[in-house]
Amino acid sequence: MLLQWLLHYNFSVAVAVGYIALFGIAVETGVVMVVYLHEALEHKLQGGKPLTNADVEEAAIEGAVQRLRPKLMTVCAVLASLIPILWESGIGSDVMKPIAAPIVGGMITSTIHVLILVPVFFVMMKERALKRGTLVSRDKDSTATNNGSIVQPSS
Repeated sequence: MLLQWLLHYNFSVAVAVGYIALFGIAVETGVVMVVYLHEALEHKLQGGKPLTNADVEEAAIEGAVQRLRPKLMTVCAVLASLIPILWESGIGSDVMKPIAAPIVGGMITSTIHVLILVPVFFVMMKERALKRGTLVSRDKDSTATNNGSIVQPSS
């Protein structure tokens, strides 16, 4: 929104399309980050020893570090492809600039969100589950779904 405001673009269909594209990229990279965090935590749970808060934090750091380079590569590729559009003044640039502006500005904030906030919220949720005693390995809990109901085997 800040870049949109700085460039004096009113909210239009083109800007809305840019936001939709940005939200798609941001959600996809956020989901992949959570998958990496879960895999790192699952690896710790498979160790067999009781977990501590420090173990949860270590697993989150491990998972986030594995996702750092792919996220930064995605951001660099998107920015390298869209920043030149903001400088363009040729035919069609009046349509492309409002589409590119939210994506360029949002990729920067999305990077901060995915690389910092998602792991922090993950650790907070998993430490809370650890405190409650509900943090178990997926293998041990393979018969239950996320909402706690039992999955009936198909016949």
